[in-house]
Amino acid sequence: MCLDVAKGRVVKGTQFKDLKDQGDLVDLALRYADQGADEIAFLDIEASAEAAQERSTRLDWVERVARHLFVPFSVGGGVRSWSDALRLLDSGADRISVGSAAVARPEVLGEIASRAGAQAVILSLDARHSGPDRCIVTRRGGREDTTIDALDFARTAVAHDAGEILLNVIDSDGTRAGFDIPYTRTIAEGVSVPVIASGGAGRVEDFLAVLKEGKAAAALGAGVFHDGTLTVGNVKTFLTKHGVPVRPC
Repeated sequence: MCLDVAKGRVVKGTQFKDLKDQGDLVDLALRYADQGADEIAFLDIEASAEAAQERSTRLDWVERVARHLFVPFSVGGGVRSWSDALRLLDSGADRISVGSAAVARPEVLGEIASRAGAQAVILSLDARHSGPDRCIVTRRGGREDTTIDALDFARTAVAHDAGEILLNVIDSDGTRAGFDIPYTRTIAEGVSVPVIASGGAGRVEDFLAVLKEGKAAAALGAGVFHDGTLTVGNVKTFLTKHGVPVRPC
């Protein structure tokens, strides 16, 4: 489950644009935990976008989530150093995701991993297609394209001790047309750590496809859960019927 956060509220858009309020982040997190979500990923999209201000993720809502939520959760957005990560961990986060700062300086991943362990460090990789089979890395919540090849960068991140990659292909984000199966498979086959697929879920079949054909280790959804089109239980039941092992709800 992935929750984008702005001003302490959960928001959702399409291809990172036209954001709409979805509700209180604690209420939604508890709803999905009750439905059986294994982990919840929070991304402070304001902190990700406001690079010039160097604003870290707000700790007040992280602390509020930690007081109420009893499933593991990760937090990203505005993490630029070990000290930023430590503040989030001390506030209750279980894991840290790093995006734009790792593009500028991949070493930050290792600096966090050396203290918290590689299992606590997620590379948040927002990628955009530059051709049918190639994606480039973006920064600042998808607002700024780079010329960096996304697969090359994923490998660089793993070399700097990222323990997991959260891949969001922006072209698919919010479309509900399905995950980008071919490119997810490209990343999953190209690195030695688990790849978590995000962006494009619209049906239960999409989750099965990205896990089986896309070779993702896990898959995230947002909009289809926010509006009640699907529940976590719906997805887990479908996956179980098709031979994918999942934790029971």
